[in-house]
Amino acid sequence: MPEAKLALRGVQKSFGDNQVLCGIDMEVASGEMVCLIGASGSGKSTLLRCINQLEPIDDGSVWLDGVDISEPGLDLGPVRRRIGIVFQSYNLFPHMSALDNVLLAPRRVLREPGQDRAQALFERFGLSQHMHKYPDQLSGGQQQRVAVIRALAMRPEIMLFDEITAALDPELVGEVLNVLRQLRGEGMTMILATHEMGFARELADRVCFMDAGVILEEGPPAQIFSKPQVPRTQAFLRTVLR
Repeated sequence: MPEAKLALRGVQKSFGDNQVLCGIDMEVASGEMVCLIGASGSGKSTLLRCINQLEPIDDGSVWLDGVDISEPGLDLGPVRRRIGIVFQSYNLFPHMSALDNVLLAPRRVLREPGQDRAQALFERFGLSQHMHKYPDQLSGGQQQRVAVIRALAMRPEIMLFDEITAALDPELVGEVLNVLRQLRGEGMTMILATHEMGFARELADRVCFMDAGVILEEGPPAQIFSKPQVPRTQAFLRTVLR
């Protein structure tokens, strides 16, 4: 495996008495797409939030290009600019146009206009005709694509996606997955928590099955979906693939 772009070592996270992550070890190479699968409550979303330090970890470490970004007292602003995250809820500001939603962070954080890059992103993902519309004038799929564009406008090196199709009607899921296919083709490093098993099987470089806060099994999609070794993985896949 190439040298890791991102590495997690023994990451633990609890909320009160509930231990959600129980010592996660994980490496992601530059340009790799890793899909996290598992039942709700298995720790997938918390893991993503810990990677870009939206949630501080209790123990262990998170490394980005050989630098420990979980070190207490570290300025997290530059870290979060390098690791973008998109959630299942679009979180667009309803009083701002799609374009203004996208331009907000580049202007405030990067201190740059961002107009040309934003317009290019809208065109790239088939939304140029919707740039000046407000969120309530867009479909759920369009809003989610705007949320992806907003994250990409910060020029991240890694993208995290947390069940970004979960809130969409089935007919809108495909247009969002097509965005991920395009990013995959362009070599973006990505980690996805997803229930879209067909997508994970088609495009992931590696699939990690999480259960009760640990990665029970990981490997290429052909292995995980066709010949899972762990009984809990087998039982989960029988449920979701039937």
